[in-house]
Amino acid sequence: MKSIDDYVLGKMNNAEKGTIFFSEDFLDFGSAKAVGKALERLFNRGQISRVARGMYASLEKHELFGEIQPTTEEIATAIAKRDKARILPTGALALNVLGLSTQVPLNAVYLTDGSARTIKVGKRTIKFKKTAPKNLSVIGPISSLVIQALKNIGKDNVTEKEIGIVLKHLKKEDPVRLEHDINLAPEWIRVIMRNALNKRNNG
Repeated sequence: MKSIDDYVLGKMNNAEKGTIFFSEDFLDFGSAKAVGKALERLFNRGQISRVARGMYASLEKHELFGEIQPTTEEIATAIAKRDKARILPTGALALNVLGLSTQVPLNAVYLTDGSARTIKVGKRTIKFKKTAPKNLSVIGPISSLVIQALKNIGKDNVTEKEIGIVLKHLKKEDPVRLEHDINLAPEWIRVIMRNALNKRNNG
């Protein structure tokens, strides 16, 4: 007869390696307490990994580097999906994603319309800051990052080189989304985004 441990492990092994699971994903197999104990046992036996408190995964193992940990973005996205919340990377994280900074921030900050909280992931922290829904009205994945990154750099500090990198990224944004998001950006950022749109329209 299969135990809760078997069912939990089976579900995790059937998913793609690195998929993040929460304790509540296994409540079909038993009570919250029983599931919690099963996850603890599997973790202690080295059969699964604990990504953060209440978050588990069956991770890919690299022969030199050991377990390949989920990225900050993967963890944040998994939490947002569970909470049915919208998130938006800010500051140093947006700069890093766009290649405007090589520094991977240890403290990643996301704006959210879900709950405000801080998650510890090893030496990293992921902070969700509650914001007004209008701040999450942007619909373009690239243009939303660009707005946050440029806000972080500041109008008086942005260089021609950085604007060049931003324009390259904005070339890949859906023009309908880009046009929508231009109206939500500060005026000086709108100028850069309109430039990208005009280049596409004339290109």
